[in-house]
Amino acid sequence: MVARATATRSAIQALAGVLLNADENEIWLSATDTEIGLRARTDGTVERPGSLLLPGRLIVDILRVLDGETVSIEYQADRGQVEVVSGQARFAVKTFPVEDFPRLPAAPDTAAMKVPAAAFARAIERVARAASRDETRPVLTGILVSVSGQQLRMVATDSYRLSVREAPLDKSVAGEFEANVPARALQELSRIVSDAEAEEISAAVQDNQIVFATGEVILSSRMIEGQFPNYQQLLPESYEHEVALSRSEILGAVRRIGLMAQRNAPLRLKLEDGAMAISAQTPDVGEAAETLPVPYGAEPLEIGFNPQFLQDGLEAAESDEFRLKLISPLRPGLIEAGDDGDADDGRFLYLIMPVRLNV
Repeated sequence: MVARATATRSAIQALAGVLLNADENEIWLSATDTEIGLRARTDGTVERPGSLLLPGRLIVDILRVLDGETVSIEYQADRGQVEVVSGQARFAVKTFPVEDFPRLPAAPDTAAMKVPAAAFARAIERVARAASRDETRPVLTGILVSVSGQQLRMVATDSYRLSVREAPLDKSVAGEFEANVPARALQELSRIVSDAEAEEISAAVQDNQIVFATGEVILSSRMIEGQFPNYQQLLPESYEHEVALSRSEILGAVRRIGLMAQRNAPLRLKLEDGAMAISAQTPDVGEAAETLPVPYGAEPLEIGFNPQFLQDGLEAAESDEFRLKLISPLRPGLIEAGDDGDADDGRFLYLIMPVRLNV
């Protein structure tokens, strides 16, 4: 887990390492690529306390193939290497200088917020795909995390789509908290929560870093500077058309028909009396179409979307039913869903820009 925070392309050798700190009572493992840092406690017997910096990926690969029940790690200072022994296997691995490893923020003494881990991780999973991967616009590569009272909100956008998750908390949080956190760091935190089955996440801000702690794992990350877009201003005030749809039916059709939307071809949705036709056509590849019954009775409307963006939004909606809200073929559409169809338990919004259709 910790090795996932090591750098793979850095010129600084120490960033490819995992720091092992062992004292009389416990063993801590740490890694960082300067953007995110991970620290985790592990069990073991310490015969001689000390610290050493191991080549992270190599050590992980070695540990994965060992078939002994335990592993012995002994630092040989005169040779600048560590001896790894398990069963009949023995490895001698060169180490990095410990003093080159950057100092990571410690676990916060007092937390700015404490939230249920499952709710926090679920919110991350539902919005993270909408975060931008374009490093030239760093403010959009993050997820805006806001906690106030008994409400948790996460927002992400890449300017082509906007994802908002609002969830109630069982307990009110003292004070207010808001930070733009790199999506990669939060996705790593979500993975940690799932693996460790953690119950609670605490967070605190230290200088320009945000530090999350859950169980015996500490994740630190730089915060993204700059003004995050005001998502409420991006949402249209009203919509001309609104239809309640079965998520599983629409998602299944989008996945099937989307196979024929290649080379940036759009996925077409055509709404007319009592039906939605989903179609896609790519020259020199082929075409596909599927029609589903839907409760629609207004004027016919045809709109195009990026097939992957639409699929992402439907997958993140999760509830059995969602509402599709539209204005016109050239205005953004909105997917709105509650938890299990009940908006009082939380709300998910996914705004998606249309693709102009060639008649």
